[in-house]
Amino acid sequence: MKLQEYRSKEILARHGVPLLAGQIATTPEEARAAAADIGSPVVVKAQVLVGGRGKAGGVKLAATPDEAAEKARAIIGLDIKGTTVKTVLIAPAAEIAHEYYLGLILDRASKAITVIASAEGGVEIEETAKTKPEAILRLPLHPLIGLQEHEVRRIAFFLGLPAELRKDFASVMRGLYAAFVSSDADLAEVNPLVLTADGRLLALDAKIVLDDSALPRHPDLEEMRDLNEEEPSEIAAREAGISFIKLDGSIGCMVNGAGLAMTTMDLVKLAGGEPANFLDIGGGAKADRVAAAFRIILDDPNVKAILINIFGGITRGDEVARGIVEARSQLTRDVPMVVRIVGTNSEEAKPILAEANLITADSLDDAAAKAVAAAGGAA
Repeated sequence: MKLQEYRSKEILARHGVPLLAGQIATTPEEARAAAADIGSPVVVKAQVLVGGRGKAGGVKLAATPDEAAEKARAIIGLDIKGTTVKTVLIAPAAEIAHEYYLGLILDRASKAITVIASAEGGVEIEETAKTKPEAILRLPLHPLIGLQEHEVRRIAFFLGLPAELRKDFASVMRGLYAAFVSSDADLAEVNPLVLTADGRLLALDAKIVLDDSALPRHPDLEEMRDLNEEEPSEIAAREAGISFIKLDGSIGCMVNGAGLAMTTMDLVKLAGGEPANFLDIGGGAKADRVAAAFRIILDDPNVKAILINIFGGITRGDEVARGIVEARSQLTRDVPMVVRIVGTNSEEAKPILAEANLITADSLDDAAAKAVAAAGGAA
């Protein structure tokens, strides 16, 4: 779950990370009042869960409360990469001497929480990784010991921080690490972490991404979810207990098992198509669950065909086939469907699917090729 900047800053503030928090506003009048309360100058920042807001005109400096209202009026309602801005953050402006990048990720490759640091902050770290990889430090932390003082010093040296700032930096680094671990985050970054003209280290911008699977342990963080920023289909999937991620292709995928789902998506791409989603329907694909999955997939107007790939272990293939046929009869939109069912009672499933005139396949390669063809070729 991605958090808005102001929510991310709330978490960092709990752990002692120095920052300029500001106030949120949803109208120009609220922005004016916030700027008057904070004191000028201020920065008016769009609160969206996509990158590139600065380039899109979503971050503006305001010298007075009236100007803050004008800037907020220009930003609220702005479309940034398909997301409409509904909230802005009014934050104190800072006189910046230098910008750094500081982040923590859960790195699957190193199997550890990993520090990402760079003395070239204020730009997307992915861009720095492409153009100047030597400017980035990647430091995996021991999973049982965590962040150590010698590692904090190493990061500070890499960033080129003067000796008089290392104590303050250690506080920032420890606070960021504590926020990451305590909230079960997948990512926590400060970009930029700035050195101000008067010698302070401040987190000017922050981003935290939480592990959805850990949210039941953090009801307070679950309340930070911004439903206005989420795909309606992903909200519906979560409510139905279905693992779903929307993508940009035209071939909907319904699969039981996350690993099989990812393999299915790979083979769709190898066959020349593009998957429209990741969807793990889980075990026991009954008619109501299949119907919910169909509705979620077909909520995307780009979907031209659906590939259903079921491996029957405890799940019986004939039950799944009946569920697919029954669920299909409830749909208001008709698209080609390719079904592959293997495993328990897969032979019993074949006549059920044949009677319903569904396209079937025995191999996953064949299923992917048929789905791409049904969708009209490369998607």
